[in-house]
Amino acid sequence: MDEKRPVDDELQRLREERLREMEARLGGDRGGVIEVADDTFQETLRKHPSLVVDVWAEWCGPCRMVAPVIEGLAHDFAGRVTFSKCNVDENPRMAMSFSVTAIPTLLFFSNGMLVDRVVGALPKEAIKARVMRAFGTG
Repeated sequence: MDEKRPVDDELQRLREERLREMEARLGGDRGGVIEVADDTFQETLRKHPSLVVDVWAEWCGPCRMVAPVIEGLAHDFAGRVTFSKCNVDENPRMAMSFSVTAIPTLLFFSNGMLVDRVVGALPKEAIKARVMRAFGTG
């Protein structure tokens, strides 16, 4: 099992890298998930009035379960709500700023203000309902 984990981690890293490359080629707001970091968060918050931040880590199993849900919702809400990912291991200030003590945590920002938070891996429909409630969109 120890030999399989590095392979799984490498595959996940490659998948994420390919996804970022595809999103960069597509350009525009076609429902891609953007990366957010400690030093880019404030700018991202200003640019995107309806923003969901998925705070995650590579080693987190439930985070991996939520990732495809977030990607699907990003496409469903394209042009209305921006979805982003923040790797907590690489961006500890972000987690500290919002008292994130468990992952995955989804942070919902409307016009720069934190309006909701989801902790744990919820099903797509439950997260979708929270998005619709936070941003008044369907």
